[in-house]
Amino acid sequence: MAFDVARIRGLFPALGDGWIHFDGAAGMLVPEQVASAVSTAMRAPVSGPGGAFPASQRAESIVTAARRAVADLVGADPAGVVLGPSSPVMLRRLCDALAERWTIGDEVVVSRLDEQANLAPWQRAAKRVGAVVRWGEIDIETCELPAWQYEQLVSARTKAVAVTLASGSVGTRPDVPTIIEFAKRVGALVVVDATYAAPFLPLDINALGADVMVVSAQAWGGPSVGALVFRDPELIERIASVSLDPGARGAARLELGPHAYPLLAGLIASIDYLAGLDDAASGSRRERLVTSLGSAKSYHAGLLAQLSTELLSLRHIMVIGNAMRRIPALAFAVAGKKSPEVAEYLASQGLCAFADDGAAGVFASLGVGEVGGAVRIGLAHYSNVFEINQLVRVLEELR
Repeated sequence: MAFDVARIRGLFPALGDGWIHFDGAAGMLVPEQVASAVSTAMRAPVSGPGGAFPASQRAESIVTAARRAVADLVGADPAGVVLGPSSPVMLRRLCDALAERWTIGDEVVVSRLDEQANLAPWQRAAKRVGAVVRWGEIDIETCELPAWQYEQLVSARTKAVAVTLASGSVGTRPDVPTIIEFAKRVGALVVVDATYAAPFLPLDINALGADVMVVSAQAWGGPSVGALVFRDPELIERIASVSLDPGARGAARLELGPHAYPLLAGLIASIDYLAGLDDAASGSRRERLVTSLGSAKSYHAGLLAQLSTELLSLRHIMVIGNAMRRIPALAFAVAGKKSPEVAEYLASQGLCAFADDGAAGVFASLGVGEVGGAVRIGLAHYSNVFEINQLVRVLEELR
């Protein structure tokens, strides 16, 4: 494997701003090839689909290529790829469409580990029809999401189980295959949010067994485009359509209005970028994605181990959670200081990181607000050892 972080850093013009970016939870910086693809597509004549002229045919080819790119990313059939403006928007469409067949007393299972974007759509849909929301709880010491509890959480009334493949807040990667196994016993639809996992792990929707997988290109430096990926494309036909076109078929049934074609061009370029993270990767795009993301997983595991070890050695730093399997994201609190104060101090030293007051989401479940909130650190493909050392040095000086 050849994950050359120096080469990868050269792909990001924005790194010239002089800041150290640990703000990956909000999305990675944009590679040059993605920005170029968007600007090139905006300069080219692109019309609506369905015409016999080149501009219309170009629009159709962009959409087709975008579906294929996302399908390669998750190991799916392009016919099952639904495209839209963002993963929260796509999830809301899905939840609204599914809820049309729910009745009072039906159940939806979500988890305390999930981000708000994967919770709010299910909660709203359940409230609208009188369905019950059941919660998978997390271990407050490790931030693990025990899979065994799902055997009791699901029932004959469970219509859907929504769970994250990885937490963008504390990095936990729960045992999703076991959760899916319990859900399938009662015939529940399983929707897996792979937003935070996609930049760091090879994905395979068929091996995982999820019915629907959610991804967001912003997470890996792509444009503001999200996708729902259905393992079985025929499932889309059994869900209420949201399209403005009464004759819409397939993935188009869950797509509302015209596509942003330049952004779809950027989506394609961003997945090609992921496929090239390992410059020794070869074969089809799917094969290169598996190799490159496998290399990224190994590289970031080393960085995360170093960062965790260094932070745990600082007595005034409390690292939140210690899950066995993780993506390169973590959160910490500083004794005697509120998280916005810590984030402002990091910014004064040239480091970008987000503060969370602990009022909602996983941090609220952990009671982090009682210690002043948490600071979230999200590593990216371009993160390196020097940046880790700088963060640790700055935190050492924060007493």
